[in-house]
Amino acid sequence: MSSGRVILHADMDAFYASVEQRDRPELRGRPVVVGGSPPRGVVSAASYEARRYGVHSAMPSIQAQKLCPEAVFLPGDMKRYGRESRRIRDVFDEFSPDVEPLSLDEAFIDVTRSMRALGGTPLEIGRRLKARVREQTDLVVSVGIAPVKMVAKIASDLSKPDGLLEVPEDGVREFLGPLPLSRLWGVGAVTFERLQRRGLATIGDLAAIEEHRVPPELEALWTLARGLDARHVEPDRDARSYGEENTFAEDVADVERLCDVIGQHAEAVARRLRRDGVVGGVVRLKVKSTEKLAQPGKYRSYSRQATLPTPTDDGATLARVACLLMRRGDLPLPVRLVGVTAAGIRSADRARGEQLSIFVPPRHRELNAALDRIADRFGSEAIHRGAGASNARKASLTSQIKRGE
Repeated sequence: MSSGRVILHADMDAFYASVEQRDRPELRGRPVVVGGSPPRGVVSAASYEARRYGVHSAMPSIQAQKLCPEAVFLPGDMKRYGRESRRIRDVFDEFSPDVEPLSLDEAFIDVTRSMRALGGTPLEIGRRLKARVREQTDLVVSVGIAPVKMVAKIASDLSKPDGLLEVPEDGVREFLGPLPLSRLWGVGAVTFERLQRRGLATIGDLAAIEEHRVPPELEALWTLARGLDARHVEPDRDARSYGEENTFAEDVADVERLCDVIGQHAEAVARRLRRDGVVGGVVRLKVKSTEKLAQPGKYRSYSRQATLPTPTDDGATLARVACLLMRRGDLPLPVRLVGVTAAGIRSADRARGEQLSIFVPPRHRELNAALDRIADRFGSEAIHRGAGASNARKASLTSQIKRGE
């Protein structure tokens, strides 16, 4: 049965690094790594010049430096990348109201309802989207086109850099067949090994199993392997969580210093909650210990969470609860990374009329409004609460953990 859908997956090429190379002409053609500097940092993005040496995101910076000694390491600027992301999103919105952002640099765009107004074939629309992004931002986007989301994303991945690839509905099975099973959504390392033990190596191998012979635990993957994916593009899907984290330049064992950083993260999260008109009912604390795992460059992570009596957008409340979780004493010290997340997200409008949180008196709300005005005018680093000015140096740029940011 024909779905009749036309879905684009637009993914910016080496986004952070490309922004840096665009704004600093002396970096063009050179290997650029955005993220934390060696020895403690982590790669957030790598230019294609750096990728040729094997450098990739999430790699320890010290390993990236060994692979590419000529690489230029930059700390990054999330605020600037966020501004560029909003400009790119404006372009996507020109092509369809049905845009589902996945991160700062990628989104699904369903143009099914817009085809008549846009005019042209799906491939022509993809070309116009690429040209429009370059015209507005001087950056490059790769585009995959397919009748289902998963296939569109795979198509954009395989077409990079500066790619454009359409997989028509009658060509989906042929396109997926020779690809490794790791390309399927939901196939991680453990599942991949389990499938290999069954003698399956490609998506086509899994799709070829007769329906009555498919084990129950593989039914969902088998359906995807056959190119069937009923999931729709979800415009402006509500964020499940807002969070921030960073890796320290040196291990930190002092709980007071950690709570200072927790306070900074909590305030940043709270500003974003207030900006988006939402509140969070759950506070999560994440720390990464110094315990190395078997995989090179990986360290054991721990998380703790607490449910608030009333959802909030107050940074002081988020910080207080997160610090209580830190002070419980059941987390390892020292730590390499600390992060704060607000989950249980709901609209602040829906919360109106409910009992106000005892943790957010009116004077706190007035203070938050004043802090927001200062941050909007002078930047987020212009002012901190008294307990939020830690001197713990960062090894990596602060990561915003929220879909669409």
